[in-house]
Amino acid sequence: MEKVAVIGAGTMGNGIAHTFAQSGFKVNLIDISQEALDKALTTISKNLDRMVAKEKISEDDKNNTIANITTHTDMNTGVADVQLVVEAATENLELKLKIFNSMDEATNDDVILATNTSSISITQIAAVTNRPDKVIGMHFMNPVPIMKLVEIIRGYSTSDEVTNKIMELSKKLGKTPTEVNDYPGFVANRILMPMINEAIITLHEGVAGVSEIDTVMKLGMAHPMGPLQLADFIGLDVCLSILNVMYKGFGNSKYSPCPLLVNMVAANKMGIKSGEGFYSWGHGTKDLIVSGQFK
Repeated sequence: MEKVAVIGAGTMGNGIAHTFAQSGFKVNLIDISQEALDKALTTISKNLDRMVAKEKISEDDKNNTIANITTHTDMNTGVADVQLVVEAATENLELKLKIFNSMDEATNDDVILATNTSSISITQIAAVTNRPDKVIGMHFMNPVPIMKLVEIIRGYSTSDEVTNKIMELSKKLGKTPTEVNDYPGFVANRILMPMINEAIITLHEGVAGVSEIDTVMKLGMAHPMGPLQLADFIGLDVCLSILNVMYKGFGNSKYSPCPLLVNMVAANKMGIKSGEGFYSWGHGTKDLIVSGQFK
């Protein structure tokens, strides 16, 4: 496997493209928006500059990484000659099903189709393709170039061969792959999101303030980031989407999103991406978090 395509140039997509390209893979980064693609390349370049400044990579490494990435606004062109496609679009079921149906038609039959979904059923996504045995979840953590974990999620029909290939590929990226089965939220978010939701409920009920809740979890539980700060970093809309998937999938009230979270998303208080969530985020704060200065 030498060439991959990444669909979606947002935070996760550009991080995944960065990681593959830095590991020597040729990457076709695909998005319908040229503006989003240009922004993604700028973000990747800035993140590489930080690594150069910290002497983690050389200037040549940075230039080679950038050279490994080609951008495309047409999916058919972008996936024409790759061995793997990683979808990293918005966490929306209908959109993902549409993308996978298109990928299935546009790629050779032996191409593996992966999704970076953080909660949506791999089996349901695979069902819209003619190759369910070659559909798998690759749930990278944010920020992708820094975080070591990749959840590898097997759908009902995902083959052993494909699973083994993706496990080995993840190791070549310098990641630690962990195989899990296809249940709502998988492992990471099945455990993480109820904790974040409970922190929001604790705030909603007036038990303590934002900084107090986060301080308790950071200093008392040795978490590198408090749950409310982490929610802002993930995106409150993403947190809400994942909780809704788990609530629908399990039918258990413990996954029901806190009304405060619902209202904040409705008011466009999404966290870092909108500039305001549980915290106010000024210019450059996201860069500080990505570079590890808030850890």
